[in-house]
Amino acid sequence: MDWADRMRAAIDYIEDHLRGELSYKQAAKAAGCPNYHFQRMFAFLAEVTLSEYIRRRRLTLAAFELQQSHQSVIDVALAYGYQSHAAFTRAFRELHGMLPTAARQPGARLKAYPRLSFQMTVQGRTEMSYRIERKPGFAAAGFRHDVCMDQAYTQVPKLWQKASQDGRGAQLIDLLRDCGRHAPHAVLGVLSGGDWGREDAFSYTLAVPYEREAPEGMTEMQIPGHLWVIFEPAGLADFAATWQRLYTEWLPTSDYVLADVPAIECYYPSGHDPQHELWIPIDTKGR
Repeated sequence: MDWADRMRAAIDYIEDHLRGELSYKQAAKAAGCPNYHFQRMFAFLAEVTLSEYIRRRRLTLAAFELQQSHQSVIDVALAYGYQSHAAFTRAFRELHGMLPTAARQPGARLKAYPRLSFQMTVQGRTEMSYRIERKPGFAAAGFRHDVCMDQAYTQVPKLWQKASQDGRGAQLIDLLRDCGRHAPHAVLGVLSGGDWGREDAFSYTLAVPYEREAPEGMTEMQIPGHLWVIFEPAGLADFAATWQRLYTEWLPTSDYVLADVPAIECYYPSGHDPQHELWIPIDTKGR
């Protein structure tokens, strides 16, 4: 099964579970990648977050059912994942511009959002430099935050800005002096999912490699040894574009899949070459 087939399998799962219980992690499993990677990748490819796509599709189908059946509004609401009449009414009016009961009136003007289909077209106009390395594991310590998937590119810069203002950034740099020889000598942004994340969020830890017991208020982490594809964003503003090109250009044409290991953004001290790196954990296909 190639990369496009896996994305179509994920859409199949989502569409089959719009009516009833739907698990983001199961959708990610169908796509063959970790949950937080899947949600970020989905947003880049579909230009809408996974949660918003599901919301639109559920409300589209709910409108069809209200028009074509005699089910009560609350029964339709419960079928499509809304726990109360009020929550469903609010979401329905936000999308369709009318109350659910009004959808049953002749001539009601409703909005329909179709099922997504993935047909991968790779735009190879610009080269994308990378290297693949197997790195040993290392310990790290830092400040963990939960970040909403659809607000990541506004929330994460604010986390770094606040850390630089409240002294935590300086604290991380002080700990960097005890960096082990197998770890990157850099301040890290560690992105993780699974047990560390929630379905609509992932964990982002402002961290440094650190072999000792974590100071009070910090979270200890263990980054496992693994195989990584490493990119070198030219500047801080280029990280978002690098993530996007990873999902839309590099991954579809590579012989690798994303691994269920935290991804790492590396921010090196002034004078280091390169200044920034993005480490993405990968496995060979068929592993």
